[in-house]
Amino acid sequence: MKQTFLSFCVFFLVPLFLFSQTNIFSTNALAEKILLGNYNPADYAALQPTTRIPAVLAADIEARISPDSLKSYIFRLSQFGTRNTGSDTLSATKGIGASRRWVHQQFETFSAANSNRLVVSYLQFDTAICTVGRHRNIFAVLPGANPANNGVILVEGHIDSRCNVVCDTACLAEGVEDNATGTALVMELARVMAQYEFQHSIVFLVTIGEEQGLIGADAFADYVQQKEIPLRAVLNNDVIGGIICGQTSSAPSCPGLNNIDSTSVRLFSSGGFNSKHKQLARFIKLEYQENVFATTAVPMNVRIMSPEDRTGRGGDHIPFRKLNYAAMRFTSANEHGDASNGPNYTDRQHTAADVLGVDTDGNGTIDSFFVDFNYLTRNAVINANAAAVAARGVPAPPDFTATRSGSILTVNFNPPLDTNTVRVALRSTTNDWDTVYAVTGGASASFPCNPTGGLSVSLASVDYWQAESLFGVEKNVTTSATQEAVGTEDERNIRLFQNRPNPFDEATWISFWVENMPAYREAMVQISDMQGKVIERIPVKLQQGMNETLYTHGYGVRGTFVYTLLVDGAVVDGREMIFAN
Repeated sequence: MKQTFLSFCVFFLVPLFLFSQTNIFSTNALAEKILLGNYNPADYAALQPTTRIPAVLAADIEARISPDSLKSYIFRLSQFGTRNTGSDTLSATKGIGASRRWVHQQFETFSAANSNRLVVSYLQFDTAICTVGRHRNIFAVLPGANPANNGVILVEGHIDSRCNVVCDTACLAEGVEDNATGTALVMELARVMAQYEFQHSIVFLVTIGEEQGLIGADAFADYVQQKEIPLRAVLNNDVIGGIICGQTSSAPSCPGLNNIDSTSVRLFSSGGFNSKHKQLARFIKLEYQENVFATTAVPMNVRIMSPEDRTGRGGDHIPFRKLNYAAMRFTSANEHGDASNGPNYTDRQHTAADVLGVDTDGNGTIDSFFVDFNYLTRNAVINANAAAVAARGVPAPPDFTATRSGSILTVNFNPPLDTNTVRVALRSTTNDWDTVYAVTGGASASFPCNPTGGLSVSLASVDYWQAESLFGVEKNVTTSATQEAVGTEDERNIRLFQNRPNPFDEATWISFWVENMPAYREAMVQISDMQGKVIERIPVKLQQGMNETLYTHGYGVRGTFVYTLLVDGAVVDGREMIFAN
């Protein structure tokens, strides 16, 4: 994954990169036609009907995803020596060119094994990266069964690797954890899911140029926008197979050197309240809990993180988010390093030591692996299940109104005509939904809720087989101003909510509601310890409705803090929050 601070430093010092891609096109015109919905779905019909019951389909997919296949892809990717974006493009055995041709060939092989149902292409574009001017992402499209209601779900991972120096093509950067694991996951999903039929199309994308500034993802996001491709969701996988914690790790991450975590995965996404990106992460977790968790051999803890990425880091979901496509990132719970690469840096990430494993008995065969292939398999299942449900083409959720009277929440909506069923999600103090209800046979429903504090509500439509659409906008249901607001007459319209999540590990969202805009000069959120020492002041710009700011405390501290909203130096409200690493 990209190390933001280091890469930005290189950008300013060396004129190796341009920040715009030109001549962006799909090398396979048929792939583009499918993305635009211009095809006959009968040409890509599945030979066997795809089960419509979400949990049954999830179990079937889970049984087909193979740790041995994932291991074989990663082993082959490690043999290309380096996959730096600026490395050899002509060699048949080494460098980025050979590796991306191999991925393209594998996609074609998967397609041939499934009645040519995958349409494989490069996305070619021109820009200067490490003295190389022309580049190619690799992608395979599984056409949807309903081009009249065209939609696209994207699963991605970057193939390029690097050592400390961003354009060092001599270093043997095998890049196993970062990010042969993500590439292998995308490839395995293409192999397994090619036999199924979904209403929407699914794209399996392998990008280049991530380590030089998310350039390959930028190109694909620009291509989608320029062609007006109806992209519904982006699932990015980066550093997704390792389970060993390094000496350093970008917060919020793992507790210390050699800690092992093979049952947790982190979901990063932008925003807090009414963020389509957080809603996508919540959807992914919900689908895992409802379709996989109860029957899988090793259940996973799916953790929805507050920030868009680890501190000072970035990934290929960000270019899509910037263009307002719902996008998120999967990353393993433990990372071996923060890519700082200083003089005392001993971790593997962004070094030649990011390899498959070690030969502990000296017989010439790796017998101790840094990647847990069963863990990677479980993360692939989470991806596949979410993509499969998102690609079902369930109609968008209806609009709704919500009111709160004491401890009762009432939601009114126009029920979907086909199934007359919706899901209603309630969220209060965390990044997760507190409860998700199913409502059938009506246009109104009431639920118990806390009488005070912030409460967010969102809806999804449900199909005949009880699968959800992606959830729509969150609406905040406020209490009366007299319940929570203090301060001057002008400030009674401003209500400060409990931070989310609380307790929190490294970052938390602080939100407040402005009913009517006051006249003011400056506003800020002030963070203090329990002794009154000011830790940080965060300037905020007031706007009518919900206001949010992300407070990043840092990692490795425990305790209770106070956050206060100040308007022109006067205290509007204050609350306590708990930092719990």
